[in-house]
Amino acid sequence: MLRILVVLGALAACLAAPTNETLPGKIVGGTTAAISQFPHMLALMNANNAQFCGASIISNSWGVSAAHCTVGFSANQLRVRAGSAQVNSGGTIHVVSQIINHASYNARTLTNDISLIRVATPFVFGTNVRAIGLRTTELATGTYTTVTGWGAIRAGGAGSATLLQVSVPVVAPATCAQQYSGITTSMLCAGYAAGGKDSCQGDSGGPLISGGLLVGVVSWGGVCAAANQPGVYTKVSFHRSWIQTNSGV
Repeated sequence: MLRILVVLGALAACLAAPTNETLPGKIVGGTTAAISQFPHMLALMNANNAQFCGASIISNSWGVSAAHCTVGFSANQLRVRAGSAQVNSGGTIHVVSQIINHASYNARTLTNDISLIRVATPFVFGTNVRAIGLRTTELATGTYTTVTGWGAIRAGGAGSATLLQVSVPVVAPATCAQQYSGITTSMLCAGYAAGGKDSCQGDSGGPLISGGLLVGVVSWGGVCAAANQPGVYTKVSFHRSWIQTNSGV
């Protein structure tokens, strides 16, 4: 089943993804990460400060996440925690003032699964809080990327209290299309053929990075860390002009 976490209002519910599967959530096969290594990392939370997705800082006022994380919410129902590797403490909490979901987001196919989040009070940059640059070109197959989050450490498992990271290689589009139907040029796949390392439930909306740039947003995939079921990410380079048009970043 494809893995995807969808939150509607104050309730979390599973949404049918491209082929009947569920969405990505937590990091499987990863290691503990310091927030100073990933100062762009945000925990996306509901009004009760409960984390359910990730996001990335792209300027002092804007973050980027997955549309399946933010559709169904009004801005005042969301918060983000910046500057902490702990999912439930530390850092600073910012109220969200605006959500922009991609107008062509398709909840069935997860095409254009990207959203922008504006915070009411700007992020104060320092060692643990910083914006990440956005990649504008394609990544070559086999390029190693890093995904971070507080999602499940195994399929169906609980989330992590501490930020985790895992390195996964980019999968050729043709190879990914053999594993899943509905792969488009706006998506990027990453993972090992043998499985064992992956994003999972709870990581949705979080960053996939390479070379210090944001290259993807955690979107969906098959069974977490299963063989021949890579994670699928919204490709940032494909949506670069959309991000600039809507946020000025």
